[in-house]
Amino acid sequence: MDVKSTPSYLYWLFCQFELITCSYLMEPWEKVLFYFFNLAMLGLLLYTTYVCLAFHASSAFQLLCSFLGNPRENSLSVVK
Repeated sequence: MDVKSTPSYLYWLFCQFELITCSYLMEPWEKVLFYFFNLAMLGLLLYTTYVCLAFHASSAFQLLCSFLGNPRENSLSVVK
């Protein structure tokens, strides 16, 4: 993609977004509220995904470690 055409492509995407959501019909203050709400929901979704993904990855790693077993732990249990 050409660097010079990137701003025009982003503008085209923004125009498509306005056409799909019909936000081009809104007044400026309505657009601000609409975009703020959408960005807030996107931010909450990304934050929740990050937190849940970290939690699930941590629990999956612990489960995997318990299945594989810790060699030091197994040798200590035999000695006792």
